[in-house]
Amino acid sequence: MHETVIEIIKGMLAPGIMISACGLLLLGMNNKYSMVVSRIRVLNMEYRQIDKNNKERINNILLQLPMLIKRMRYLRNAVWLYTIAIGMFIFSMFSLGWYLLDGKTILQSNISGILFIIALIAVLYGVIYAAVEVRLCYKILNIETKNIPID
Repeated sequence: MHETVIEIIKGMLAPGIMISACGLLLLGMNNKYSMVVSRIRVLNMEYRQIDKNNKERINNILLQLPMLIKRMRYLRNAVWLYTIAIGMFIFSMFSLGWYLLDGKTILQSNISGILFIIALIAVLYGVIYAAVEVRLCYKILNIETKNIPID
């Protein structure tokens, strides 16, 4: 029994580490998501209150808002994918524990591996969405700062 417990702990270590890693990614994405939502609300409020003769600022806001909404969607997708990955890693851990405690059938072993791979794929797609979001953030920043002289 003692060796079985050690096997279980070893087997669950990788998914456990991945859960922590995804938790950190999720924390960062949630913070960015909140900031983008706040920025959209601020720009929307500014747009409603702005002097309609200030065409330059109106155009600037109208350029930024659709890009910010797109950015918010990328962040939302990354958050969902990291959350799904955490769930899959947890299911992988349960499946692995079941495999080690309940007779070690090939089916149970394959289920653990498949769940782990699904989780890794979700993390990969989350990272891709995060990278695209960063690129879009740079474009939005260029719109906001286009009239600022840079040395």
